[in-house]
Amino acid sequence: MEDQSKANALIRLGTRGSKLALAQAYETKRRLGETFPELAPEGAVEIVEIKTTGDRVQDRALAEIGGKGLFMKEIEAALLECRIDIAVHSLKDVETFLTEGTELAAILPREDPRDALISFKAERIEDLPEGAVIGTASVRRAAQLLSRRPDFKTVLFRGNVETRLRKLAEGECDATLLAIAGLSRLGLGDRATRVLEPEEMLPAVSQGAIGIQCRIGNTPGDKRIFDWARGINDAESETRVKAERAMLARLDGSCRTPIAGLAELIGGGMLRLRGQLAALDGSALWSAEATGPADAPETLGELVGEDLIAQAGPGYKV
Repeated sequence: MEDQSKANALIRLGTRGSKLALAQAYETKRRLGETFPELAPEGAVEIVEIKTTGDRVQDRALAEIGGKGLFMKEIEAALLECRIDIAVHSLKDVETFLTEGTELAAILPREDPRDALISFKAERIEDLPEGAVIGTASVRRAAQLLSRRPDFKTVLFRGNVETRLRKLAEGECDATLLAIAGLSRLGLGDRATRVLEPEEMLPAVSQGAIGIQCRIGNTPGDKRIFDWARGINDAESETRVKAERAMLARLDGSCRTPIAGLAELIGGGMLRLRGQLAALDGSALWSAEATGPADAPETLGELVGEDLIAQAGPGYKV
């Protein structure tokens, strides 16, 4: 019966197999079913779990093994080979430039983009002990922390949310940082010691956003899939991440470069974008901010990116 259900699926939805990725996939499935009656019946949307290189290799930093795109490579291949119809991603893991033949068709309503401090030793970053060990896989978080507290020691913390929380509980470090969005989607929001305001730690570009990637095709099937995906797009979230990703593109950012950005609608049809660029060791940190029309988010992103490049100089790239 299960095979028959899969055979009748109208959309095959590709995702990583972690609990968080699956939570995001089921959210996507729910929204599709609520928006389109034909996608509501059981079996209309099939979830296909795909193991990625980023999931398999846990003992090295992403920068050493090819970057955050390793969470996408196998899923994109399945999309282009028509083994799945749409791909669901944590948008902060999506490469700045998408693979040819694909497009971000939709952004789901964005969760809280902020970072959360998790520690049994202190409730605030400034209260952590001298020389505290911070577990993180993020060069952005490490650089921002070291900029404030050069005495910290950062150690590589890979793995899913549950693995990182377990490592912290076992005493492998004094604190770690995770996106509050991921914790909340897993029902673990209460594990956060403190949710950090953007003024304390500017989040990653697109943090808290779920991106839906589709093939760009001329076939009726591809157009129908794209239209379904587009039907669950959240315009406000899309505007915000367009500005942030345009800034990232101007900076030619990768997982080796500590870059942060947050765009917020401020009323009156205006958008505010804050951006940040840092040295890996936190010894230098450049910040920029601009406001512009919400209907031109990419222009605003490029403007903030240009400002950061002007401050940092041509040698900022890692």
